[in-house]
Amino acid sequence: MAKIKKSVVVKKPTKVKLARDRNAGTMTNAMFWSFIRSALRQKSRWWKPITQCRMASRRAYKGTNKRQKFEYQCNQCKSWFPDKEVAVDHKIPAGSLNSGDDLKGFVDRLFCEQIDLQVLCSGCHDVKTQLEKTKK
Repeated sequence: MAKIKKSVVVKKPTKVKLARDRNAGTMTNAMFWSFIRSALRQKSRWWKPITQCRMASRRAYKGTNKRQKFEYQCNQCKSWFPDKEVAVDHKIPAGSLNSGDDLKGFVDRLFCEQIDLQVLCSGCHDVKTQLEKTKK
């Protein structure tokens, strides 16, 4: 006699609908704070201490690439990199912005002075970012 296999139907868990009570009913609370966080970070690119930090770590490029004028020294590994391979990093992370209570601290840390900033190469910046994420 042959055994008949019974098929088991597995239901996918249903997604919980979050209330879209921000921006005329188009955003959740998390979407709203992500929007604000992104806008503040975008404006921080024009903050003078960031430019000053970058300028303090640069030197004239003397290599063979005629299009490259400057190179920047990583504060961590002390190697020199082209502009596209470095980032200005906050020594003290700007942190999270998930509510109005977080706003003042986030803005204070994001718009800090040059002494609280450093230039890091992409590799060192990635390592530092991963370490900060694991500390949470």
